[in-house]
Formats: sequence, structure tokens, C-alpha cells
Amino acid sequence: MATTERVTGAPPGSAGQAGDKIIVRDLYKTFMVRGSIIRALVNMNVTIRDGEFFAIVGPSGCGKTTLLRILAGLEKQTTGTVDMRQSEPGKPINSMVFQEQSVFPWMTVRDNVGYGLKMRGVPRKQRDETVAYYIDKVGLTKFAKAFPFQLSGGMKQRVSLARAFANDPEILLMDEPFGALDEQTKLLLQEELLRIWQDTRKTVVFITHSIDEAIVLADRIMVMTAHPGQTKAYVQVPFERPRAVYEIRATPQYGQLMYSIWELLRDEVLRAKREEGTEGGADQNPSFKPPTRAR
Repeated sequence: MATTERVTGAPPGSAGQAGDKIIVRDLYKTFMVRGSIIRALVNMNVTIRDGEFFAIVGPSGCGKTTLLRILAGLEKQTTGTVDMRQSEPGKPINSMVFQEQSVFPWMTVRDNVGYGLKMRGVPRKQRDETVAYYIDKVGLTKFAKAFPFQLSGGMKQRVSLARAFANDPEILLMDEPFGALDEQTKLLLQEELLRIWQDTRKTVVFITHSIDEAIVLADRIMVMTAHPGQTKAYVQVPFERPRAVYEIRATPQYGQLMYSIWELLRDEVLRAKREEGTEGGADQNPSFKPPTRAR
């Protein structure tokens, strides 16, 4: 059965331990909006292990993407520390995969996937071998010379996924990368992501609005509160690896875990909706439709 750890302060081992990859301590993030200070994140304390697939779920507007952007170096925290421990100097510490399709429209699939390697000065022969490997991994070999306008939305996200892995970062930061895709395409890409991750065992921080997606992909899930965002609980996912996405969904344990995570989220989603001034509560958000309790 999954274990849930409610958060009451900084986690044990606040200074970090051997095997820790990302250590966030006492992090706050504020923005100035029309002369008023808006708190986006408060008192964030997070430790992510090397090779862990770590998912983050929370209500809209709770600061998930802000946290990820801070980890990526795209935003600066107001106070607190972020320690991302690099074990292989010379390789990028992280790469980010966005929800929106972020491929370069003037480049072929092959050139898109190899962009990071080219910028790092990786020799042409090694670059070509790496690019071919990951294009094959995401099933786009026949489209290696195609341009983005010739691809579907799901295929463009495969390109983004292949580019991130090909760049060989130590940490992958993923901001709802499958959120805009149809269910069939999403399922295929979830399976491909798991298959590639199984081979590489990179540290992954994955943001999603979908409880289901967090369960089928992650080792551990962090549940965040409504705005201003902070950690509410950690949930350990009990399913062994390698995983088959649909086999997991067919188990009673999956339904129980869905329900327990929804129980943690429900009040936060309702509070977020009230603060937005919208009517109808959580039912207006299909991503957080409460699951049926497993019997």
C-alpha cells in the first residue's frame, strides 16, 4: 500500500545526504504585481533523490511551474537555497520540456533533436549516432528529415522528448509535457517516456494536473497546497518497475491510491476555486474529477 507523509516542517536530513540530487530549503518566491507583493511559494523544503521520478500535483495557480522554473534557472527565488548536485562536469545539469510544442520550426526533426549536442560542441559522428538512437526510441526514424509543420502535435512532443534525452542532462524538468494531447497519444508517450527513463534512470521532476499520470509515472508524488504554494504531503507510489501503464490502472490498489490523493487535493482545489471567484468548485476542473473509491 502507498505511504503518505504529511508535511509539518523541513524533511529529515535538511542538509542533504549521499544520493540526494536536488535539495530545496526554506524557499520563498514573491512577485510584485501592480504595487502589491504576491506570494507564489512559501517555505518550500524538498529533497529529490538521484534517479528518482518525482511528480508534483496541485491546484491551478499553486506555483508548480514557478518552482520548476526556479530549478531550471529561469526564475530566481526570493529567499532560500536550491542545491542541484552535479556529478558529471561537462554535461548539462538539466534540460526542460515544456507543455507547449517548443521545437524550432525552421529545423528538421534530426536538427531539432541534435540542437543541444551541437551547441555543446559534441563531435559530428557522436552527435549523429546519439540523435539517430533517440529518434528511433520515440518512433520518428521515418520522419528524421521532416519539418515541424509536417508533424502532428504528438509527434512534435516526441521530438521535444528526444531532444531532452539526447542532450544527456543529469536532471529532466518536465512541465505538463502531455497536457495538451489527446488521451491515445498521451498514453503512447507515457509508455515511451517510461521506457526511455528505465534505460537512463535520470532524475525527473514532472509537473502534471493529472493524478492518474502522476501515479503511472512516478516513484513519489508531492501534493501542493493552493496558492501560495507549499508542500502538503508526499505519497510513495508502490508499483514495481518496469511498469505497464494499463496493467497498473486495472489494479484495486491503483483506485485506492487515486482516491487517497484526491482526498489530499480536494480541499486545496476548492480553496483555489473560491479564491479565483469562480462558481461550481472543483467540478469545473476535469483534471481533478474525484475518482470512484475502489471496492
